[in-house]
Amino acid sequence: MDDHQETNSLRKITILIVDDHPIIREGLRKLLEMEHDIDVIAEAGSGEQALEMARQTQPDVVLLDINLPHLNGLQVASQLKADRNRTGVILLTAYDDAEQVLHAMRAGASAYCPKDIETERLVEVIRQVARGNFVIGGKVYNERGVQDWLNNQVEALAGPYVVDNGEHFVPLSPREMEILRCVTRGLSNKEIAQTLGISHQTVKNHMTSILDKLNVDDRTQAAVYALQRGWVRMTDYRRPAEE
Repeated sequence: MDDHQETNSLRKITILIVDDHPIIREGLRKLLEMEHDIDVIAEAGSGEQALEMARQTQPDVVLLDINLPHLNGLQVASQLKADRNRTGVILLTAYDDAEQVLHAMRAGASAYCPKDIETERLVEVIRQVARGNFVIGGKVYNERGVQDWLNNQVEALAGPYVVDNGEHFVPLSPREMEILRCVTRGLSNKEIAQTLGISHQTVKNHMTSILDKLNVDDRTQAAVYALQRGWVRMTDYRRPAEE
């Protein structure tokens, strides 16, 4: 009996689909429900709903759009990892580059796929992730293998200094993402402090950390970095306030 038959003989792979566009969720559901070993048990339209549904339903796999409003896919993956949730996370993105893959996998994703991935390929990724494996660029890794891949990629892209310090490619914390979204909406540090109910100095400290983690020089570069990677939406963008 092969792996596919074994999976089917035990039970179906349960799936949670997360995307803020209902038509995309519906399309994914229809495609996946054609597979005899997959069961779409829930849908969510936001990061907050995704966390709630994942905690309630404990699906085998979450298909998660990285570009969600408010709480994005990286933050959801990171929070599920912090919860020690055993659900495998497949991040779907329209923006695909090496740094983004590093962010995704270090955040806790099990796979990272472009949104234009072929259905047959996506189904195979789902099956691999449901077995506890990791999939990057079409290659399958076990837990040790993906850690080795991460270490090698960080060193190749950033050099030994960043590997030793281990901070440059670490995804931003939920609070830092909140602040970065405020920056991309044109808010000053003072306005961010008032909006989030924290001190001006706390905002400044977080901004220093954000610039360091993203390896950029100023607020505008940080905003562009976030926009290019789909962490914030172009429709919400306003020129960052100078400090």
